[in-house]
Amino acid sequence: MSAELIPSILDLRHRLAEVRRAGRVIGFVPTMGALHAGHGSLIEMARQQTDCVVVSIFVNPTQFNQQKDYDLYPRPLAEDLEFCSARGVDIVFAPAVEEMYPRTQLVFVDVLRVTEHLCGKFRPGHFRGVTTVVLKLLNIVQPDRAYFGEKDAQQLAAIGRMVADLDLPVQIVAVPTVREADGLALSSRNRRLSPAERRIAPIVHRALQVAEEQIAAGATDPQQVKTKALATFHPFPQIRVEYLEIVDPLEMQPVERLDGPVRVAAAVWLGATRLIDNLLCRPATGQIERFT
Repeated sequence: MSAELIPSILDLRHRLAEVRRAGRVIGFVPTMGALHAGHGSLIEMARQQTDCVVVSIFVNPTQFNQQKDYDLYPRPLAEDLEFCSARGVDIVFAPAVEEMYPRTQLVFVDVLRVTEHLCGKFRPGHFRGVTTVVLKLLNIVQPDRAYFGEKDAQQLAAIGRMVADLDLPVQIVAVPTVREADGLALSSRNRRLSPAERRIAPIVHRALQVAEEQIAAGATDPQQVKTKALATFHPFPQIRVEYLEIVDPLEMQPVERLDGPVRVAAAVWLGATRLIDNLLCRPATGQIERFT
């Protein structure tokens, strides 16, 4: 059965009102399209846990701090509709920019502290755009549950804090990162890698694993762990490291000592493509534990 395509906010609200009157639980997966198996895992979990699955496909201009990046972002809508239909999605909400932003946007959502470091430091305005559009989408869809991937851990933390602080009536469900066999985290941006770059890209995950191994073995100094992890990139001059940091999992603040669960997160440039990844790690367990 094909997913129902709805581009209008008003039409979507009318359609979902019928779903609510029938007493059905609504699951929501917000995306920017170019769907892959990572998105598929979000959809599959929503399909398992809810009665009506809504997927939004909207390339949000307010979260891009470089116009070129926005212009190059893939938009294969026909393929995405087939992807959703094959996975039992009930409704695809694919609005135009003019539908989501019919006038100059004067109101934005800023999640402080959580967005200060990592991507927030290098992409000014990015998270303000993300949290604002997610709030708009949550208000439009009004789901019971919304599904987000742990690959975008800082985004997940910011949205979770927004939902908690603004008392939004939705459950945020975190879904583990999906990876290729060689460890590369799935991302819509991966299709922009050249064949040579694609062969190098898994080194990002390997650098995080180096940090994970040290933390699991009992290392307590974050700087020493970072230094060894960064050394993983030295044989690959094609990679420009934007950051590799160790932060607490809730507020995404750098830690001074490794004495509890942490996220090791990295962002790198490989050619013209920016890749991000992270691992949740626990110290001194005596063995390596995989969380994402």
